[in-house]
Amino acid sequence: MIIPSIDLMGGHAVQLVGGKRLALDAGDPRPIADRFKLAGEVAVIDLDAALGQGDNRAVIGELLGRARCRVGGGIRSVDAALDWLDAGAEKVILGTAARPEVLRELPRDRVIAALDAIDGEVVVDGWRTRTGATVIDRMAALRDLVGGFLVTFVEREGRLGGGRVDQVAALVEAAGEARVTVAGGVTTAEEIAEIDRLGADAQVGMALYKGHLHLADAVAAPLRSDRPDGLWPTVVCDPHGVALGLAYSDRESLRTAMDRGVGAYHSRSRGLWVKGATSGATQRLLAVDLDCDRDALRFTVEQAEPGFCHQSTWSCWGEAAGLPQLARTLAERVEEAPPGSYTRRLLDDPALLRAKLLEEAGELASAEGRDDVAWEAADVIYFAMVAATRAGVTLPEIEAHLYRRARRVRRRKGDAKP
Repeated sequence: MIIPSIDLMGGHAVQLVGGKRLALDAGDPRPIADRFKLAGEVAVIDLDAALGQGDNRAVIGELLGRARCRVGGGIRSVDAALDWLDAGAEKVILGTAARPEVLRELPRDRVIAALDAIDGEVVVDGWRTRTGATVIDRMAALRDLVGGFLVTFVEREGRLGGGRVDQVAALVEAAGEARVTVAGGVTTAEEIAEIDRLGADAQVGMALYKGHLHLADAVAAPLRSDRPDGLWPTVVCDPHGVALGLAYSDRESLRTAMDRGVGAYHSRSRGLWVKGATSGATQRLLAVDLDCDRDALRFTVEQAEPGFCHQSTWSCWGEAAGLPQLARTLAERVEEAPPGSYTRRLLDDPALLRAKLLEEAGELASAEGRDDVAWEAADVIYFAMVAATRAGVTLPEIEAHLYRRARRVRRRKGDAKP
């Protein structure tokens, strides 16, 4: 798969040639992250920190709130790595700090060791110092301590001349269970497909920035189809992972979807089909994923009312249930509550809402027995969701906070406040 890259200098997204010469200043990295995140994780590299000439911490902090990022550049201690993981980084990328005494203090599955190489020899200090060690040697020493390796062919970096695909198989074998990502010169969808087939990922920058490679083509590169028409089955899901329906994609529809950030598909009767263009039941595209066999896509979308199905239901299997349905109902109540609605009363009376939250939380704390606890927990969840809806907070926002908290490495004691 592809890992789009954002390299930062002076707060701007840049691209260097060979790690030295500035070839492109792409400006504000935030809209770039908004686009790249559709493909999955984004590699964010702080070149200033790597070179010891400042840092881009504030910018990276903003990007972590917009996309799933693996963060690297200038991370030289256990505390620095933990700071980024606790700030929301999916993974941290360590270069000179990728030493056993550091790695043993970090969660293995969230650490990538960066092995930057010139003609096969590992280089450090912003690619300025040769170490005498080979990439294979370093992999052998570190592979049981990290979840992945980022191997950058510095002599190919930024030159759009093609990556070292011929070396990928050997790297994957040497890495053992650690996942390999290769960078430096990868320019075509064909290269990405071959790298994926060999069991690695391709980190790409210059080719995307200069338009030599379309992001949708990079995402679709590993896909194959056993259908005579070559279409890719596309499972459409909401942010909770609930399947809304099945559609089909081709290269044109995938490009449209990712360029415009919408639900666009291939209709076998109409050709290119943008969901909601005529019905108003639009979709905002949040993510595109490939399945494990590389023969199907998943679109995660923010679906507008009344839903995905042409029968005006939330999904092609009927209406949603559980917390997602409660969140939708409460959002509707904000706009138009039926006469006598208790939810409307709570929304209009913050003092009443506060009192009910405290009351129901106390009853849950005192509840005994499965049925009693379930009943009181349902009450607490209802009133909590009313409070969130009143403040304009959505269920996916709440879930995002829970996800980030679960990923924290350093935990608070959690004692009750006085």
